[in-house]
Amino acid sequence: MEASTHSLSSLFEQLGLPAGPTDIEKFVTTHSPLKPGLKLADARFWTTSQADFLRNEILDDADWAEVVDQLNLMLHAKPITGRQN
Repeated sequence: MEASTHSLSSLFEQLGLPAGPTDIEKFVTTHSPLKPGLKLADARFWTTSQADFLRNEILDDADWAEVVDQLNLMLHAKPITGRQN
């Protein structure tokens, strides 16, 4: 059985969120950084069903676990400020 690979965009769609690159960047910028030690699914901005999905995917090491972990890392990272163009 071949493992399915999901993208960050497809995770956002699965969560019922806008999934374009700009939408994802805005979401991460708005909600990061999460406090150290705060589990992704415990963040206050998720609905109950979104939090349950994220929690279960990680606990079960399920199909979406890799991309959920990617989002977790993104939301725990400190945002880059003062970008120079």
